[in-house]
Amino acid sequence: MAISGIESAVQQLQHAAQAAKGVADISPVTGGSFADQLSAALDNLSDTQNKATQESQSYSTGASPLGLNDVMVDMQKSSIALQTGVQVRNKVVSAYNTIMNMTV
Repeated sequence: MAISGIESAVQQLQHAAQAAKGVADISPVTGGSFADQLSAALDNLSDTQNKATQESQSYSTGASPLGLNDVMVDMQKSSIALQTGVQVRNKVVSAYNTIMNMTV
């Protein structure tokens, strides 16, 4: 009985590992200039925040068919996206300052 449970757990782990291999095969974003990529990322961030705000307002007025959990998840996604955007900006500014302080 215990051996079959272990075999089942091993099979689940192997299945999860195979699924993770599919995630690792994602290719990096290519094409377009840095400004285009940055603009697209900022547009995505703005859309995420606008969606969360609209869902929150809609839920507050009772006009939304979504549950509170869906609204809260979207608000957290928006918050995480904003925090990520701020951290990326900080890294870009830091890299810019490092390059500007280099001696030629």
